[in-house]
Amino acid sequence: MLKVIIHLCALWPLVWLYTQAFNDGLGADPVKYVIHFTGIGALNILLITLCISPIAKYFRQGYLLNVRRLLGLYVFFYACLHLTNFIVFDLQFDWPLLWGEIIERPYITVGMAALLLLLALSVTSPMAIRKRMGANWQKLHNWIYLVVLLVCTHFIWSVKSDITEPLIYFAMAFVLLWFRKDKAWRFIKFFGKHRKPQNGIKTTPKS
Repeated sequence: MLKVIIHLCALWPLVWLYTQAFNDGLGADPVKYVIHFTGIGALNILLITLCISPIAKYFRQGYLLNVRRLLGLYVFFYACLHLTNFIVFDLQFDWPLLWGEIIERPYITVGMAALLLLLALSVTSPMAIRKRMGANWQKLHNWIYLVVLLVCTHFIWSVKSDITEPLIYFAMAFVLLWFRKDKAWRFIKFFGKHRKPQNGIKTTPKS
């Protein structure tokens, strides 16, 4: 029943959105509205996904952990719609312009990086792949901490005037990451440990 509710809550807003769009019910700038709606939808579901583990642990409701994969897939789905709407309605399939935007506009660069990470997390979400990857699966999926920061940064940089709303989202993301500060810190140390030394110089520990 919980998964049915999630499907309805995730899909019904999209039905409403595109129905309104095709019936000219989204105001003076429907393209901007559709792009923003799907983008903020992806961020909302991402934050809800990060809420699952603390809630399940605090209230001892372990069954909630079973919906994280479904929510994560909806994050990727909404993010793909966000990009698709941008390409179709804003750029009108101008692929050279898209590559130029990715290179020249940092907020789009950051957004694409987040989308590629979400792609990696989505394709490795099935249980069969999880079992095959073993411990590496958790290491890969810890990149969700970086994804939420990239998405919030993408939101802040995309806003040209009032940044109050994206700052609120950034604060919520920070709070959710604070609940995972130990895991996040291990992830940061793991990432730093595997960085390549600059100028090809390897350092050796002092005796």
